[in-house]
Amino acid sequence: MSLFENPRYRWRETYFVHLPAENRPSLDKMRQALSVVSDHLELANPSADDEGRFESLTILAADDFAAIDVSYIEGDEVVEQGARFAKELSAGCCAELDRAKLDRLRHCRGRFDLLHFEEITDLDDEDDANGMLDPSALLLVLDALVELTDGVAVDPQTGTVL
Repeated sequence: MSLFENPRYRWRETYFVHLPAENRPSLDKMRQALSVVSDHLELANPSADDEGRFESLTILAADDFAAIDVSYIEGDEVVEQGARFAKELSAGCCAELDRAKLDRLRHCRGRFDLLHFEEITDLDDEDDANGMLDPSALLLVLDALVELTDGVAVDPQTGTVL
């Protein structure tokens, strides 16, 4: 079940981790990588394909008033998006490390979509903006996925590679 269907959570932002399709991890490797990151993350709704490769899961971070839906996609759409991001981001890119990331981004056929949600504490208040959301879990998960897959994290809202 997507967190979009849960009234306790409100979508805040989306991040991507582009990766070589051959680096797509198994569901077991995903669980292991995320369990090492933090002991306060709860994994829910795990899904794998018939070969045991990761497809999706939900990460709950109650201490951070946050949750993350992670899903995997691959194909031409991912390659086109990576090339577009690399072209757009290269204009503001000056560090050699960032250039290397952009070069890798152009060749990735796989992508994790990370949809970051804020837990709403007052369901009766449509404008509940309690400021409790802590991005720590998101940043830890992004780092873990980049490390696991030799991927490139992208924040499309700010136009930066992480």
